[in-house]
Amino acid sequence: MKTIAIAGTFDSKGKEFAYVKNVLEELGLKTLTIHCGVFEPIFETDISNEEVAKEVGVDIKEIAAKKDRALGTEILSKGMEKLIPRLYSEGKFHGIISLGGTGGTSLVTPGMRALPIGVPKVMVSTVASGNTQQYVGTSDIMMYPSIVDVSGLNSISTKIFTNAAFAIAGMVNFEHKEKIDKKPLIAATMFGVTTPCVDMAREYLEKEGYEVLVFHATGTGGRTMERLIEDGFFDGVLDLTTTEWCDELVGGVLAAGPHRLEAAGRNKVPQVVSLGALDMVNFGPMDTVPKEFDGRNFYKHNPTVTLMRTTIDENKRLGEIISEKLNETNGSTTLMIPLKGVSMIDAEGQPFYGPKEDKMLFDTIRDNIDKDKIELIELDFNINDREFAETAAKKLIELMRNNK
Repeated sequence: MKTIAIAGTFDSKGKEFAYVKNVLEELGLKTLTIHCGVFEPIFETDISNEEVAKEVGVDIKEIAAKKDRALGTEILSKGMEKLIPRLYSEGKFHGIISLGGTGGTSLVTPGMRALPIGVPKVMVSTVASGNTQQYVGTSDIMMYPSIVDVSGLNSISTKIFTNAAFAIAGMVNFEHKEKIDKKPLIAATMFGVTTPCVDMAREYLEKEGYEVLVFHATGTGGRTMERLIEDGFFDGVLDLTTTEWCDELVGGVLAAGPHRLEAAGRNKVPQVVSLGALDMVNFGPMDTVPKEFDGRNFYKHNPTVTLMRTTIDENKRLGEIISEKLNETNGSTTLMIPLKGVSMIDAEGQPFYGPKEDKMLFDTIRDNIDKDKIELIELDFNINDREFAETAAKKLIELMRNNK
């Protein structure tokens, strides 16, 4: 019999959680109730808020006495981040569900995010139809809109709660028997303007018996890939599209954060890296581009995406950042420079063709890369030329074979 963890604020939403508990148990499932609210629960739970707070060395009575909602949320969410994965690793539950507004969502989702990819996670939330990035992060949490506030049992909320309970029940009870042949797994990064390169490299690698997971370098894609590398999913990394660093540096909308390009080197995963789409910063529609960038070279990729060409100074800094990150590697790393352009539109005759900008990028990398640790390969091709793509694929295979 499978067990579902039901986590949340049983002090303020005890009736709602009791309803979900009853639905799940009627379906033949066991439940594990976890209280992460500040005050006494409406009914006794299997795991108390005192146990949650102890995970981070805090007495729940001290939190309750202060009556500081923000402080309580901060401490208990950190406790959940430690407690939930530990309980799962101990085999205490097979899936997790919660209900809440912004507070309840903020309390439970850190613990959900700390669970492995593939563990069923359902968050019924009042903010599920908005920007959920801060709650979901790089995980596979299923955010389910509550439609009405999670406050009381009525004709709409009970239907929503029932459907959510059925969803988590189905996830833990049903198994797909067909197994995919396990092949060595490779992570690759792609953007629209590096698609030909990555497609050709992927096809080559697949013919050689590898499975390639492609991540769209849109911020979330880069963060997700870094997390999965950290979790040990990949045998190799083909990180040809490092454009997210442009947005991180300049202030575009697709930044992946300051830790991009760290996981493979730290975990000794063989990697081939290139400079794909370092010619561009991403914004939304043209009228959303900050005024400070007036007069820059823009390209309307589509009605909702505006690209801005990186400058000579920005390329100098990008070269320093890429070198700094790769110089920290503990494993096999090759950096490949496409001398005839880093994207589809950074080629002669194209709108972002920039020999001076590219020269600064390439020269900075040559000056800063640690050649004792990093193999530097320069090819007289655009990144999207077949020769470049297949050379990258072959080099990664070589690194992975030598790593065994």
